[in-house]
Amino acid sequence: MSAAPAVLEREHTVTQGIIEVENLTRRFVSKRSETVALDNVSLSVAAGEFVTIAGPSGCGKSTMLKIVAGLTAATSGKVHLYGKPVKGPQKEIGFAFQRSALLEWRGVRKNILLQGEMRGMDRAHAARRADELIELTGLKGFEQALPHELSGGMQQRVALCRALLHEPKVLLMDEPFGALDALTREHMNLEMNRIWRETGTTIVLVTHSVAEAVYLGNRIVVMTPRPGRIAEIIEPGLPDDRDYGPTMSDPRFAAASERVRDLLGASQAHD
Repeated sequence: MSAAPAVLEREHTVTQGIIEVENLTRRFVSKRSETVALDNVSLSVAAGEFVTIAGPSGCGKSTMLKIVAGLTAATSGKVHLYGKPVKGPQKEIGFAFQRSALLEWRGVRKNILLQGEMRGMDRAHAARRADELIELTGLKGFEQALPHELSGGMQQRVALCRALLHEPKVLLMDEPFGALDALTREHMNLEMNRIWRETGTTIVLVTHSVAEAVYLGNRIVVMTPRPGRIAEIIEPGLPDDRDYGPTMSDPRFAAASERVRDLLGASQAHD
């Protein structure tokens, strides 16, 4: 099935960006087998973009994110961040994982400030920044609440604040909303769109949800089944400011979603 005219598509080329992935391959080798998770992947992400990566389980989405962050090494290929080769953990970025991983004995504000403590940030600056983020994410009034007193969505907001505390230019997100119920996930998507617009942070988000990928992304990178390759990069052409209802009913959203599902071989599936 071909894409509807409303969806803007382009051939993938590597152009200068804040994140540069070139000919990336990652193999996992054991005594019994060899698995190719990523195969010759190239991707460029410009400053201020919100790029989403969608693909089936096991296609290397999370692996690529970890390689960009310097948390795991590539088998071959190059990764540059801010123009410098990635050779180890990148302290300048923010990383939001699948689970919030909050410390149960620390309240909201102290969980957020843990990032500053680990990075040796100036305490006064970290405190001001934490207060700004608490206000931005709607956590005001819950500063002293412990994780078990918060909903799943609120816990993810705390984790997001923690990842943003040091004002990273790049935020990498590995399916951070996957464990949330559908309604909470919608609210978090709205929050992410607003935070992205207000902060100008470059965001790369991995997701299994077609709707989430299209709703949040300026560009949607669709991966093939393992070995993971880029099947296509889609630009939905939606405005940056996206209200949930109007965006979901926009023909461009429907066209982009259909194209992503077609590429994933799941046109009849539902999120």
